[in-house]
Amino acid sequence: MLTITAIKAFNDNYIWVLQQQPQTQVYVVDPGDANVVIDYLEANQLTLAGILLTHHHNDHTGGVAELQAYSQDRLTVFGPDNEKIKGITHPLHAAAAQPRFTLDYMSGELQVLDVPGHTAGHIAYVIADALFCGDTLFSGGCGRLFEGTPAQMLNSLQQLAQLPADTRVYCAHEYTLSNLKFALAVNPNNRALQDYNERAIALRRQDKATIPSTIALERAINPFLRASDTEIVDSIKQHFSDLNHANLDELGGFTLLRQWKDNF
Repeated sequence: MLTITAIKAFNDNYIWVLQQQPQTQVYVVDPGDANVVIDYLEANQLTLAGILLTHHHNDHTGGVAELQAYSQDRLTVFGPDNEKIKGITHPLHAAAAQPRFTLDYMSGELQVLDVPGHTAGHIAYVIADALFCGDTLFSGGCGRLFEGTPAQMLNSLQQLAQLPADTRVYCAHEYTLSNLKFALAVNPNNRALQDYNERAIALRRQDKATIPSTIALERAINPFLRASDTEIVDSIKQHFSDLNHANLDELGGFTLLRQWKDNF
């Protein structure tokens, strides 16, 4: 059985630990902080088998060198081949063929997806019914466009939205409440969104994670997966009332939606 555990890091990061029971070898996703990973490994008598990286930002990669030094064996580090990340031993080129392979100590194939937008070479991983999407898709939101284009991000999100509905979404940050505040501003009459916001508030009051979400839930409540929804389009037109919206297509709506969120 695959178990997935969150290690909290910094203010709102999640480092995900993948363990195939009863194995004691584990993989971690986006270890920005080595110390919290080492503490977890030692407290649970686990061995680090490898690292999965989604993109180059330091809060996702900052612990790699120290974890490589800590590991007694040569540590396997997967990551995008077109981003400058020190320590990668197995560069992945996802754009051409969406590679699939099996990790040591894990059952089931790991699929690599090309999801640029937040960064130019951002990738995501799918194993079993779990998606590790870094800073591309958040619950109720999506990542900022630091290097990619709106068209790239929209295409990446549409690709993720086509995964099976029961796919669990393990993003890298606890941004849910702030994302839902914006989502309610643009899609206020969405009952599923209203209900989810109440559940998320209750979880955070108990200091519990809102992650993982699911693809089904995100399809229902995430405005960045629903940029062509009538109410969302009307909200965009009202907010950007000084613009000519005669030919507002889905990409145009998504672009304005991301711009609105950046300044929300």
